[in-house]
Amino acid sequence: MTQQVALPLWLVVALAAFALIGIADRVFAPSVRWFFRRRLNVAIDELNQRLDLRIRPFKLTRRQTLVDQLMYDPRVVEAIEAEASERGEPRAVIAARAERYAREIVPAFSATAYFGFGTRAARWLSEFVYRVRLGYSDDAALAGIDPEATVVFVMNHRSNMDYVLVTYMASTRASLSYAVGEWARVFLLQGLIRSMGAYFIRRRSNDPLYRRVLARYVHMATEQGVTQAVFPEGGLSRDGRLAEPRLGLLGYMTGEFDPGRSRDIVFVPVGLNYDRVIEDRVLTAASERQVTGRDFRVRSGTVARFFFNLARLRLQRRLYRYGYACVSFGRPLSFRQWQERHAPDYAAMDREARFAVISRLGRDLMAEIGRIVPALPVALAATVFLSSGEAWLSQAELKSRVAGLIAELERGGAHVHIPRADRDYAVEAGLRMLTLRHLVETNDSGGLRANPAERVLLEYYANSIGHLLANVQDSR
Repeated sequence: MTQQVALPLWLVVALAAFALIGIADRVFAPSVRWFFRRRLNVAIDELNQRLDLRIRPFKLTRRQTLVDQLMYDPRVVEAIEAEASERGEPRAVIAARAERYAREIVPAFSATAYFGFGTRAARWLSEFVYRVRLGYSDDAALAGIDPEATVVFVMNHRSNMDYVLVTYMASTRASLSYAVGEWARVFLLQGLIRSMGAYFIRRRSNDPLYRRVLARYVHMATEQGVTQAVFPEGGLSRDGRLAEPRLGLLGYMTGEFDPGRSRDIVFVPVGLNYDRVIEDRVLTAASERQVTGRDFRVRSGTVARFFFNLARLRLQRRLYRYGYACVSFGRPLSFRQWQERHAPDYAAMDREARFAVISRLGRDLMAEIGRIVPALPVALAATVFLSSGEAWLSQAELKSRVAGLIAELERGGAHVHIPRADRDYAVEAGLRMLTLRHLVETNDSGGLRANPAERVLLEYYANSIGHLLANVQDSR
């Protein structure tokens, strides 16, 4: 027992290193974790005092715990059993696939990433690219939302900048959990997006097991009061118009709603519009090929030159940015109250009847969103140029027609953003954007008209307020 044992130096060093690691893990690590967890809890408490909609405990739960909770959900277990029976495959194989789906969907929210980096980056990027403005906001109604309700921001989808812009504009109210498409599932970016609380969805997946796992996660998050943000249209508008709602996420949120037991769901309509959508050429490419035969494809070199030129012009103070970006927040809609008016027997309905109710809810939400979409200078000017056909307009005629259009929209209850409260300046701002992009052409006498070769893009911007004009005409 007292004999000496000779060991190689490298082995002694390795054993000492492992011993130090073990001591650190068992003795020091718990204290360090407790210290940082305590600081994080204090920070969360301070944030919840500042935010209108506090961060729910569910959102702060460890990701692995949420994955396990999702995997042991009775509905997911039933779906795994049904899939295994139908396919004749071992249950373990189907369960492994379900767990892969769960890990793909479940976020890993970090308050530090969201408020320390995300909202600041969103503000910088939004203001670097646009002149950001708040349009209409029903502050009294927003302040009156039940603090125990689940709040869901529902918005039109104009650009991938929507995520950034709404995160910035809502940063004083809440931390939003977005449903993000597969486009964001790329290396490094997906980790950052998950840390911001977003969850990924496969919009075109027909796999019933995947749909069940996704449905249960959305249901869990909604039941636990997580503030969410969704785009009922499902994808980006390719013609500028509001699209029909897709009911998947709305159905997952409301499908098992029980007026007597469930937490109320409050939908907040959000209307967005831009003087220039960054990816407008991509979105209208199919229409452009059909109408003019021109093709527009995204290439890495084109994207690099685009951002380099943007930064260069901004540093030289020659960049007007991309005009105005405006966000409006409408009157909240309580699902419990809406259901009591339109479907009082909702809890007793079968699946098909509930789907019809959710369809009506989707239409009502899109109508509310459309009502508060702000009319911006480019959309106003584009509408006038298109209505004028090939006729040349003087600047005075343009201003007069835009003023008439604004008056017509305002009579119909639309929200028109007039920069600096100066209508002449609004026309000049819209005209500047259109002429810089050669969407409008001029003659020697100073006349202006729509560029026939760019009619598709002009229609794209005019369509963003087309529903507002239709509402005015319907009300006559």
